[in-house]
This record gives sequence, C-alpha cells and structure tokens, in this order.
Amino acid sequence: MSDPAPALSPISSPWGSPGTVFDRLAGEWSLRRNIEGQATMSGVASFTPLETPDMLKYREEGRIRLADGKEFDGHREYVFERAPNGFVVHFAETPPRLFHAIAIVRDGGTLAGSATHLCTPDTYDSSYRFLPDGSFGIRHVVHGPRKDYLSDTVFSRLG
Repeated sequence: MSDPAPALSPISSPWGSPGTVFDRLAGEWSLRRNIEGQATMSGVASFTPLETPDMLKYREEGRIRLADGKEFDGHREYVFERAPNGFVVHFAETPPRLFHAIAIVRDGGTLAGSATHLCTPDTYDSSYRFLPDGSFGIRHVVHGPRKDYLSDTVFSRLG
C-alpha cells in the first residue's frame, strides 16, 4: 500500500484578495515600459500615502528612449484612491479628474481589472494584472484619430 498523496495547499498570492491590492501598492517599484514601435522607458515608480485617507500619490520618473535613439528624462503623476475591491485613478490635477476605476477580480492565479477612458477623440482601454510573483503590469491600448499605440509597463518591487 502506498502513502497517500500530500494535501495540496492553496496558492497564496502576495497581493492577497481584490480588497487588499490597494494597500500592497505602497512603496517603490522599478518600471519597464514598452510603447510598441515608438519608445521604451525604464525608471522608478512610487506610491506614497497622502494626508487624505485611502489615497496614494503615484509618481514615476525615468529615462525615455525613442525609436530614433533620442533619449530624455520623463515623469508622470496620478492619484490612486481606494475603492471596494479595487481603486480609482485620477489625473494629478486640481481638482482631480477621473482617469478610470478598476474593479479587481480573480483570474486564475492572478488578480486583474480593466477600464475604458474616452479622451475625446481617442479611447484608452486599460488593463491591470497583479501576478503571483508580486509584480504587476499595466497595459494601455490607445486608439483614435490622434493616437494609436500599445503601452505595456511591468512593475517589480524594489528592496
């Protein structure tokens, strides 16, 4: 008679559940972005708590390299706000302006969410994937008469 198979334990995710992803964003991340056929960027992104509860300031800084080889420094800022099972992303303006709201759901071994933003006349279809290895990715597919590109960014925890 053979030994019984060991019990399988559930896969644990460093992201926890859809309701805990927001809390686990705080801190610093390395970022690598590819804008298909146009540019790449590498740098650092930080999520810093604001005085207002349930808000994180997002700031990225890095080096952008265009397809023609030109390079320059760039940065971008947003404000992330906790929402039930996800978050809302605002442009860092006064007053804040909505970019999109992300409701996170379980998708196999990952957590994921998506949203669409109309920036007349162009449309941004954005998706977020929070992976079992602790990294996450953001993809923006942009279509319209002024813009047409795919941007993929991968974030890995620093430290």
